[in-house]
Amino acid sequence: MRGGSFALLLALAMPAHAERARDLGIPFEGTPGKLNAITDVPGVEVGQVTLVSGEGPLVVGKGPVRSGVTAIFPRGRADGRPVYGGHFDLNGNGEMTGIAYMQDFGVIYGPIGISNTNAIGQVYAGIQQWSQRRFGHAGFPVVAETWDGWLNDIEGFHITSETAIAALEAAKGGPVAEGAVGGGTGMQCFGFKGGIGTASRRVKIADKNYTVGVLVQCNTGDRAVLRIAGVPVGREIGQRWIPCYDPRLAPADKQPRCSGEARAGHMPGDRGSIIIIVGTDAPLMPVQLGRVAKRAAMGLARLGSYSGNGSGDLIAAFSTAAAEPNHPDQAAPTPIAPVPSAAIDGLFEATVEATEEAIVNALTAARTMTGADGYRLFALPHDELRAIMKRYGRLEGPAR
Repeated sequence: MRGGSFALLLALAMPAHAERARDLGIPFEGTPGKLNAITDVPGVEVGQVTLVSGEGPLVVGKGPVRSGVTAIFPRGRADGRPVYGGHFDLNGNGEMTGIAYMQDFGVIYGPIGISNTNAIGQVYAGIQQWSQRRFGHAGFPVVAETWDGWLNDIEGFHITSETAIAALEAAKGGPVAEGAVGGGTGMQCFGFKGGIGTASRRVKIADKNYTVGVLVQCNTGDRAVLRIAGVPVGREIGQRWIPCYDPRLAPADKQPRCSGEARAGHMPGDRGSIIIIVGTDAPLMPVQLGRVAKRAAMGLARLGSYSGNGSGDLIAAFSTAAAEPNHPDQAAPTPIAPVPSAAIDGLFEATVEATEEAIVNALTAARTMTGADGYRLFALPHDELRAIMKRYGRLEGPAR
């Protein structure tokens, strides 16, 4: 960490104040796992570090800082074995390392890191350093990014390899913190404060039970097309609660200005990025995992996204089923009996459902945040969301 001035939060459990979509009565299809999180997949662990410091005018190298790192271990911190992996590039205005390795060998080694655009190298180095010390080899990490430069001093390079290592050390199973935490700290989603979200689904195939878990870092989406559980929430909310600059903090040339929390103005289209990580304990080969990754894009589409030109929408999927996947350094092949293609539809459906819910969880868990130059991202207003859902007959659970 730099200078010791950061408020460093090791996000080990869900904040007590964070409301998830189901808590608000939002209906979803499918049966979630116990935690409704990627950690429902046996062995998966998640660690997060959140960096929040400073306020006021942007000073490159000093702040304000609104960023962090999220790390996902497919087999947990204690297990360095690779897993089968697949990927899908929905729109390539972004970066995810390790894709060439997945494409040729179908394998993901060790933890997956997610952070901001300018932290790719630092997180990659941190994972390599940690992996070498822990397992004796650095490997080829999968590291992905979305851009948090609206709220964060992204050109100040406040994420270091030590930040990534701290996130790796914080990893554990159990509930996963959502919203403005970890790599999602400075992100916006469909014109609201966004960040990290997760969900899971249970699937039964030929009398065997499997779990599909999804974690997203949402920094994408056009407010105008936002749909939640089929309801046109973005159209109903319209040009209110849109991102703006606080005139008390922002330079004179910054527009639009805030004039109270509910305001009119212009909301830009689909820009930013989203990273989607899908994990499962179902036995799948790399080609099948690539097919699963494609279906996560359909979960994003349920929110109304058309994957705009300015958005980097990148997806990776992994399976923990094979004890030792075939990889370049393996002397003998390890057999696996994958799910037959004719029986894979349940996993596809679960991936779509869990991705949709994970994105909505990122929205409902996030809170309003002000960052560099007084730029403010408003949280999706819960009471207004519930009122809209009720008008459309899509609100579940008891009235508040």
